[in-house]
Amino acid sequence: MEYQPFDDSLRMERRHILIIGMGMTALGFIEKLFAYEDENTSTPKASITLVGEERWLPYNRVGLTQYFAHRSPKDLYLQPQAWFSSHIPGRLSVIMEDSVCQLDTLQQTARTKSGKMIAYDVCVFATGSRAAIPPYIRPDDLDTTQGLFVYRTIDDLERMMMFATQKRVKKVAVVGGGLLGLEAAKAISELESVPQVSIIERNKWARICNFCFWDLTTLTPLCLKILCRQLDEEGGRMVLEQVRAFGIEVLCEVQVESITVSDKGEPVVTGLQLDNLQHFSCDMIVFAIGIRPRDEVAKTSGIEVDSRGGIVVGDDLRTSAQNVYGIGECASWHGKSYGFIAPCIEMADVLAYNLTKEPADPLRSMTTPDTSTKLKLVGVNVASFGDYLADKKDSDTIDIPGHTRKGGLTPVRALTYHDPFGPVYKKYIFSGDGKYLLGGMMVGDVNDYAKLLAIVKKRKPLDIAPSQLIIGIPRKEDEFDGDDLDVGAQVCSCYNVSKGAIIESIVAGCKSIGEVKARTKAGTGCGGCIPLATSIFNSAMKKAGHTVANFLCPHFQKSRQDLFMIANIKRLTTFKDIMKEAGTSAESIGCEICKPAIASILSSLHNDFIMDPSHHQNQDTNDKYLANIQRNGTYSVVPRVPAGEITPAKLQALGAIAQKYGLYTKITGGQRIDLFGASKQDLPDIWEELGRAGFESGHAYGKALRTVKSCVGTTWCRYGVGDSVGLAVELEERYKGIRAPHKFKGGVSGCVRECAEAQAKDFGVIATNKGWNVYVGGNGGAKPRHADLLATDAVKLIDRFIMLYIRSADRLQRTARWIESLGEEGQNGLEYLRRVIVDDSLGICRELDEAMEALVGTYFDEWAEVVRSPEKRALFRQFTNTKEAKQGSELIEERGQRRPPEWPEDASPLKFDLKDVSGGHWEWRQVGKLEDLRPTNKGSTSMVINYSDTQIAVFRLANGTLYATQQLCPHRRAFVLSDGLLGDTSDGTPYVSCPLHKRNFSLVGGNCMSDDDYKIMAFEIKEEDGNLYIKLPEPSEIDAVLGTSKWMLRKAREEANEKLPSNHIEIVAPINGSGPVTEASADFCLTANRNLDW
Repeated sequence: MEYQPFDDSLRMERRHILIIGMGMTALGFIEKLFAYEDENTSTPKASITLVGEERWLPYNRVGLTQYFAHRSPKDLYLQPQAWFSSHIPGRLSVIMEDSVCQLDTLQQTARTKSGKMIAYDVCVFATGSRAAIPPYIRPDDLDTTQGLFVYRTIDDLERMMMFATQKRVKKVAVVGGGLLGLEAAKAISELESVPQVSIIERNKWARICNFCFWDLTTLTPLCLKILCRQLDEEGGRMVLEQVRAFGIEVLCEVQVESITVSDKGEPVVTGLQLDNLQHFSCDMIVFAIGIRPRDEVAKTSGIEVDSRGGIVVGDDLRTSAQNVYGIGECASWHGKSYGFIAPCIEMADVLAYNLTKEPADPLRSMTTPDTSTKLKLVGVNVASFGDYLADKKDSDTIDIPGHTRKGGLTPVRALTYHDPFGPVYKKYIFSGDGKYLLGGMMVGDVNDYAKLLAIVKKRKPLDIAPSQLIIGIPRKEDEFDGDDLDVGAQVCSCYNVSKGAIIESIVAGCKSIGEVKARTKAGTGCGGCIPLATSIFNSAMKKAGHTVANFLCPHFQKSRQDLFMIANIKRLTTFKDIMKEAGTSAESIGCEICKPAIASILSSLHNDFIMDPSHHQNQDTNDKYLANIQRNGTYSVVPRVPAGEITPAKLQALGAIAQKYGLYTKITGGQRIDLFGASKQDLPDIWEELGRAGFESGHAYGKALRTVKSCVGTTWCRYGVGDSVGLAVELEERYKGIRAPHKFKGGVSGCVRECAEAQAKDFGVIATNKGWNVYVGGNGGAKPRHADLLATDAVKLIDRFIMLYIRSADRLQRTARWIESLGEEGQNGLEYLRRVIVDDSLGICRELDEAMEALVGTYFDEWAEVVRSPEKRALFRQFTNTKEAKQGSELIEERGQRRPPEWPEDASPLKFDLKDVSGGHWEWRQVGKLEDLRPTNKGSTSMVINYSDTQIAVFRLANGTLYATQQLCPHRRAFVLSDGLLGDTSDGTPYVSCPLHKRNFSLVGGNCMSDDDYKIMAFEIKEEDGNLYIKLPEPSEIDAVLGTSKWMLRKAREEANEKLPSNHIEIVAPINGSGPVTEASADFCLTANRNLDW
């Protein structure tokens, strides 16, 4: 192949780049190109056309197996849909469900299957690879034979799941024991409709390799030739043991000769014919034996391809055609194609740099990629690094730094560690003299992966004995802070992100791991590096001076535990009292962090009614209105159903109430019924009817006891040994209404079969023949943890456990994390807890018992309190100046119920300003009376007034200062701001915190304090002679900007989106020289805020 020089002629004028393929490499190239273009402002920004044959935007193929669980393509997207149209006009155009079928390299044009003609200045092949199929089946067989599949795309998985469900598949055979084969088998085995899965593998052990390619001439996997296996026989066996532990059958050293199909009508899979003359019966076959480069378009266009497959590229990634390049799995560089993401992204980076560099700068060349990798396979951590198979190579081919062979010294030696109980397997390969680490492999414990890879790359002698690298106590995954890693050590192998890049992102202003991921791409590929990246982030934040103090917030330089003790000992009963006693400024009104935390402390100590004036405005929105706010500003209502036991009469009552108020109903995971879509003004009426039917508040809105779940126990079950329902009812009745640092739940199982999942709750009780066993700290969440066996004396121990938790946990700390924090360095938390509440090591058990008895004795039904009080009912009015009600969104019918439409994906950030009101005759207009605000010096108050079609929120601080803003939150277009918490900054600027996603808006100027992309209108307001006046324009003028009918969510958009063909995506700008294009949808490529919402 003869290469032309890299073409610099087009670098100083705007080029049109055509990218063929829409996978991870293609998107990686675009991101790299944009980044380099943004850095080099002297280079004109390219115009890009991206063409892909799938109906999905670029998605994470590494995480494809996760699709079996969530079945949402958007959850796999590498960039949200709105990202593709968030660039300047003409910079990026996307064509989906079409593919380039011919390239004219002389005219520099491409033709697609649909007939489009696209001219280009630069063409990049990023077509990836297709699933390999064995020689005994034809490609057409995949379309014509029922039950025959490959494992490569989302569509492959959807067809697979549909077939398994509809055909009642009894047994599935996965051919191939490599990475994809094992992952496919594990995922398929978790489908409820599939009772049995078997893996058929030709080798002796699991062929763990990064997507091995198949030789097109011999139809054999290239991994057998270039040694791309990542585990030896021992490591492979350990992985297979874990696979078998999942109930998956594994047949090794078995060669498939053909498939067998039914001879009646349409071909249907019946099994596999094996080389030992045996027949393996199955209903479904999935081939996961490797991949082949997609080089067919290049080949038919006269571009050189390798005899074994792949588009031949040089060190600059250019093909044999001028201005045509190849990157990713479709490219053959030095006779090799790479089937994993890291080398593909490296290729993308090299090409993007070369296309944007200054003419005087040298070209970058592709270098031999590092094939080290770390991944999680069927629940088992697996890693390989460096020359991990050096002990299997000829000595002449092994690269040993600074090595000159002396005498008969063995060039390499392997040090292994095998713990079958872990299970853990480590094999590290050293130079014969033990001075250099060359590579290795790990199964189970892979925490040292980044450190060891860095050592290999440094190519320097070890300063410790080899044994010290492999022998020791394995650390927990989140205990390693990466401090002993070099700055250049690779953390994310998918996107080649170093430790230094993570640290630099913190210097650049990133304050969360989410911001680091968005800036560096670390953790956005396979996700395996997230624990290490998070540890490095936390450590670097501390070193940069961003101390993670245990202070509650800027208003209180004390922890929650300190404030609890101060309030308890000094008998403080209000937020203002605690602010004066312990706050940084006695006159501060607090914030959205400290107000709910202190409100919870006061409830735990005194349990006053949270809707009393001194407490009401300290509550987060859910507590403030005793219901859970939903995304359209309505609320959900969850009545208490102790232990899930409910009479038919009560079920009928719930149904009647839901029908009367048009509520969406759903059974919860806590054995209750949730009623969604209640308007705030309807809540007291709904509670009144629920009360007449015998229900009371379920406290689903509070950081309080939610439910005590139970199985049916001895009441009905033939296996039951304890009355689980009776005890669950007793516990729920005892602890209902008790507020804590976070929500907490219980469970009671009537036998060791554990149907109520008691060990997964904050506290759980399981019946045995000898009595009850108590478990604590097993709540789920971001770090789920099973509860630990504590003792058998149930109620008293649970009393003490809950009360100690209330007194000593941090704000929003679940019980599992709290237990881990007890004792020395969190290692003996349960033992410490046992000593305190069982052995009374601190002598506080009596006090804990008495405190719980006192708290239990203060219970009252909060809903009933509102129903009985006309004054409290008035707090739920939508508007204070009219009885008219307005919806915040329309509703759509779905599965026989009504719900709000989805939030529009084209929701670009909104900045409202008084100048937006055209013309306008602004004057003081009376909107209500001061008494409507229920003024009090005990706390702030708020209300909403309706001005024509515009909703205006009015706030009054305890000191009497008045503020008025729009009611509409510009982030999610919900009319909810008046329901948010009020706070102030360190300089005393008051703000309101939106109850949906906690964006803070200044009450003075309307600016968003946490996101400059948003702003609200703030109006002048005054009080005269008991009347309230706001300076406003004519109704029609402000309605045109803030009107409810203008901004409410509408079902028309939802229905239109459902009717859109999947291939409709906006072509952002016409392509110069291109032929006809299809109609494009204006609703598909959408502009939205690129920052994560939560």
